[in-house]
Amino acid sequence: MTSVLTHTGLLSGRSLRTLSRQPAYLLFTLVQPMVWLLLFGQLFRRVAELPGFGGNYLDYLTPGVVVMTAMMSAGWSGTSIVQDMERGVMDRTLTSPVRRSALVAGSMAYQALITVVQSLIMFGTGLVAGARYPGGPLGLLVVLGCAALLALVFAGLSNAVALLVHQQEALIAVSQFLVLPLAFLSSVMMAPALMPGWVGRLARFNPLNWAAVASRESLRAAPDWGFVFERVALLAVLAIVMAWLAARAYRVYQRSL
Repeated sequence: MTSVLTHTGLLSGRSLRTLSRQPAYLLFTLVQPMVWLLLFGQLFRRVAELPGFGGNYLDYLTPGVVVMTAMMSAGWSGTSIVQDMERGVMDRTLTSPVRRSALVAGSMAYQALITVVQSLIMFGTGLVAGARYPGGPLGLLVVLGCAALLALVFAGLSNAVALLVHQQEALIAVSQFLVLPLAFLSSVMMAPALMPGWVGRLARFNPLNWAAVASRESLRAAPDWGFVFERVALLAVLAIVMAWLAARAYRVYQRSL
């Protein structure tokens, strides 16, 4: 157990050092979410006046964009694995004493840390733009937790796909195939009461929607914590499943060498 934690810390540190040499990457990942938050927040603010919506649209949109940013960023997690494959780094790593579970945990821990930083930036941007968070610091912590769990889900999936397809193009295609449909089949931008019935039914099985509704509920003045923790538990279970899938993909890749 100690060796796994040590290896996880070392691998996460390696990824953070790589990021420190290219800090523009972190800003680049926030460009599109900023467009969603600032442009859509103003463009559709009158939507909140429709019956069945209520409240300020920016208040509604901000937690949704935070978790959507986590999903989009984590969907690219596997690109670093493909780069390691192309450079021969992955083969050397797999022949080292590093535990396979640490390879998975290191990558996912790094993605969770990046997600927290991105989420805080998006929260600050929403606050400056006029969003308000009655749930206070506790609600903020829950949203950060939801975003981190969602990032673990998609980082695990992205890593598994990267290890199976070995190609940047295929990984990008899979990521793009999932991200936008999941975003629009959720309540990130529209209240469930205003969505078509079939979209609402599909949203109940969408992990992005779990994170969005739990985040939004936790930021209310009087949250329904039972509702919040039920969604958080679903995200946690799915994150564990995706971590297991990524670990299995490492073994499949190693047998293919």
